[in-house]
Amino acid sequence: MLSTSDFKRGAYILVDGEPYTVLDWTVQTPSARGAATLVRTRVRHVLTQAVLEKTFKSGDKFDEPDIDQREVQFLYESGGEYVFLDQETYEQYTLPAPAMERLTPYLTENAQLKALFYEGNLVSVELPQFMEFEVVETEPGARGDTAAGKVTKPARISTGASVKVPLYIEVGERIVVDTTTGEFARRAKS
Repeated sequence: MLSTSDFKRGAYILVDGEPYTVLDWTVQTPSARGAATLVRTRVRHVLTQAVLEKTFKSGDKFDEPDIDQREVQFLYESGGEYVFLDQETYEQYTLPAPAMERLTPYLTENAQLKALFYEGNLVSVELPQFMEFEVVETEPGARGDTAAGKVTKPARISTGASVKVPLYIEVGERIVVDTTTGEFARRAKS
């Protein structure tokens, strides 16, 4: 059993029999005497990936869903199905294209991912927060093309996704991208 005081990012809870993961939470103290302290949360439904806002009373208790995390390797995409290989059991699992929509811009063959299994079934996969990619297309940074603040230009990475990069990045360089925000993080170490 988890209490609202045990909430942290990534915690899994069952609400009305449905599995959720906690994305963020804030505690709201009451302004009136006798009022209950509230915990406002942003949660993601494990099965549908829908993000919702839910409010609970401080001290509410929640069951933990039957969730297992394992390392998988992305093998290939075929006919709207994405195929993954469990690194321990060598079993193959599939996910439909709609479940992979937010990950496809950064998905590469043989990528190592964290898979989420609910009641023994693969329900989602998560990319590492930072991944390395090669810049395959970008405009050259023009001399004197600077201004106050952070100056960026569009670049296409090896997966086909577009990322804003600093002016000094050139075609062929390897960069690290934050997959949660889609932003340039740094140059990759050689």
